[in-house]
Amino acid sequence: MGSRQLVTVFGAYGHTGRFVVAELAARGFVPVLSGRNAQALEELAHEHGLEARVASVDDPASLDWALAGTAAVINCAGPFASTTGPVIEAALRAKIPYLDVAAELEANLDTFAHYRERARDAGAVIVPAMAFFGGLGDLLTTAAMGDWTEADEAHIAYALSNWHPTAGTRLSGAVSRERRGDRRLRYSGGRWEHRTDAAPTLEWTFPEPMGPRPVIGEFTMADVVTVPQHLFIPNVTTYMTVEAARDVAAPHTPAPTATDEGGRSDQTFLVDVVVRSGGAERRATASGQDIYAVTAPLVTEALERVLTGRTKTVGVVSAGEIFDAPGFLHALDPHITLDLHPQKQNA
Repeated sequence: MGSRQLVTVFGAYGHTGRFVVAELAARGFVPVLSGRNAQALEELAHEHGLEARVASVDDPASLDWALAGTAAVINCAGPFASTTGPVIEAALRAKIPYLDVAAELEANLDTFAHYRERARDAGAVIVPAMAFFGGLGDLLTTAAMGDWTEADEAHIAYALSNWHPTAGTRLSGAVSRERRGDRRLRYSGGRWEHRTDAAPTLEWTFPEPMGPRPVIGEFTMADVVTVPQHLFIPNVTTYMTVEAARDVAAPHTPAPTATDEGGRSDQTFLVDVVVRSGGAERRATASGQDIYAVTAPLVTEALERVLTGRTKTVGVVSAGEIFDAPGFLHALDPHITLDLHPQKQNA
């Protein structure tokens, strides 16, 4: 467990940040609360009896203070297009691991592009998108691959009972749309494509008892960034159930509301991964409650493994590249229900 190690949580007072702070404390770490909102930090610090360090991405010295004496930093502060670079730079100066929960495609692409060589040369660990979007799908895809060294295609389908976005999700989405304009991103044939046509509506057959559901195809999420970084799969596609896609796009959909003592909403999720190579197909699924809440055990498990040396490599790395994917996923019990299916043959 955490052995009372200090861990900076940047953006600690945000919706996901609060879940991360609670999970760190439950595992024996001592969160150091950080962010630019002094009042929000002080209120959270008073609530949990923790230290608060005000810091801004516009002030490198303040970030250095926020990370001073800590074992690692977890960045929970969106929009990540603005925060990842400055916080990564601070982590490199402090010589500590950096993890984030970014779902912004552009921010994740920037992290891999800008820091891959520097982090590898420095022996540093930078794990972007270590969250529901990015980390979980990447781990499931890696586990489904098993002993395959390459595959033709990977499909990651999300079934959310609803999607009530946080303020951070809305802000991050707005920043991504501003950068992308009217274009959407697709990863096909081993390269990124910018498309201006509408994403297709398809039907995806989820495992029973859910069964067939309408989905938005090419609903590109962070998994499509992380998976090709380390797995030789030239076609990676993500899908989202139509109702959830409509929820997150609607301007008046309310924010998530806590329905249990842990602060989780009543949202449920199922992630269904199918990897195909030739005539063979492999599948892995995970289900659980609240995509924001489940990010906390994901990133905290990752942190614990990094700090205890249960890793495969260094640099800017995807979850499935640096961790033992099946072991990591099984360690998430009871936060997710996991099903790693045996190999199947297409009819």
